[in-house]
Amino acid sequence: MQGLPFSVVVLAAVFILIAVRQMAGLHLRIWQIVLGGAIAVLLTGQITVQAAASYVDPTVIAFLICIFIVGEALDESGYLQHVSYRIFRRAGSVSSLVLLIMVTAGVASIFLMNDTLAVIGTPVVMLFADRERINPKLMLLALAFAVTIGSAMSPIGNPQNLLITLSGLVNNPFPIFFWYLALPTLLNLLIAYLVLRLFFRREFRAKRLVHARIGIRDRRLAALCKVSLSLILILICVDVIGVSFGLLPGFNIAYIAIAASIPIVLFSNGRFRIIRSIDWSTIVFFISIFVLMGSVWQSGFIQGEISSLGLQLASIPTVLSVSVVGSQFISNVPMVLLYLRMLAYTHVPVSAVMALAAGSTMAGNLFILGAASNVIIIQSAERRHRQTLSFIDFARVGVVLTALNILVYWVLLSI
Repeated sequence: MQGLPFSVVVLAAVFILIAVRQMAGLHLRIWQIVLGGAIAVLLTGQITVQAAASYVDPTVIAFLICIFIVGEALDESGYLQHVSYRIFRRAGSVSSLVLLIMVTAGVASIFLMNDTLAVIGTPVVMLFADRERINPKLMLLALAFAVTIGSAMSPIGNPQNLLITLSGLVNNPFPIFFWYLALPTLLNLLIAYLVLRLFFRREFRAKRLVHARIGIRDRRLAALCKVSLSLILILICVDVIGVSFGLLPGFNIAYIAIAASIPIVLFSNGRFRIIRSIDWSTIVFFISIFVLMGSVWQSGFIQGEISSLGLQLASIPTVLSVSVVGSQFISNVPMVLLYLRMLAYTHVPVSAVMALAAGSTMAGNLFILGAASNVIIIQSAERRHRQTLSFIDFARVGVVLTALNILVYWVLLSI
C-alpha cells in the first residue's frame, strides 16, 4: 500500500476486519471496528478534531436518534408486532411471507426513508424467523434488499436521493423518479425475491405457517405510537405536495423525525427507559463513519483516482459503475456529493441523474457497508436478537443480485 494516504489504508483495514471478523473469531461489532478507524485517523493527525466535527452531519444523527425512539416505542408497546400480524397473517407459506414482506417494505420505502424501515422492520422479520423457525439470514436479507431496492424510485426514499432532489438537477422530482425508475425498481424487487429463492431453496420448500395472534402490551404507548406514525405520514404528504406545487420549501428530514418522537418523549411514562434502550451503538457507528470518510475525502485520493481515469461522467454506464464501486469505499452519500460536484461542470441528461440515484442506491446490495440501512439492520439483529449477517453471508447473495439490478437499470435507462 505504498503511496496510499494513511486514511485510505485505515479504511481498507476497516473493510478487511469487517469481512473477516467472524471467520477469524474476532468478537468485534461493526461499530467498534469503524470507531477504531475513526480514532486512528484522529490520533495520527489525518484529520483535526474541528474538521472531523464539520463532517458529522447533525441532520442524520438527529434523524436517527428520533426515529430510533419511535422504533423502540413501537417494539416495546407491542403495536409493531400486532400490526405485523394483521398485515402478514394471510401468508400461508415461507414463499408468500417473504414475497409479502419484500413488497410491503419496498413500496413503503417510497414514503418512509429506508433507514426508518430498517429500524422498524428488523424486529418484525426476526419475530417471524423465531416463531416460524425460518432461517434468520433469509429474513434479514429480504428486508435489507427490499428497503434498498424500493427506495430507489422515490426522491425521499433514501438520503442520497434526497441530495439529488435538492441539487436542482431534477425538476418536479416525484413524477420524474417514478417515470424513470418505477418499472426497473419493481422488476428488481421481483429479481431479488427470485435470487433469494435460489440461494435459500430449502427454506422455500412447502411449509405451512400458522400465525399466532399478537396483542398489544401497552395500549397507552401504542396510542402514542399511532400519533407518531400519523405525524410522519402527514408531514411527508405535506412536504411532497408543497414541493411539487411550489407552495413550500422542502422540510429538513430531521424535523419530521423530531416531530414524530415528541409525543413519546413528552407523554410516555417510560420515556427515559425508551431513550436509554435505543441503539446508541449505531449512532456511534454513524459519527465514526462520518469522521473516517471525511479523512479519506480530505486526502483527495478518491477524487484524484476518478479524475485520472478520464471517464465520460454523464454516460449511464459510467454513472452506474462508478457510483456502485465508489460507494463501497466512501459510502453512497459522500459518493453522491462528490459526483454531483463533478456533474456541475457538464451538461447532464435526466437519465444520467436517475442512473446516479439508481447506482448509488443499488450499491447497498453489494456489500454491507454500501448502505446505512444494512448496518442498522445487522446491528439491531446482533444487539437485540443475537443473530447476524456476516460479510460473506451478505456478499454471496449481494454480488449476484447487484449485477442483475444494475443490468436492469442500464438497459431500461438507455432506452
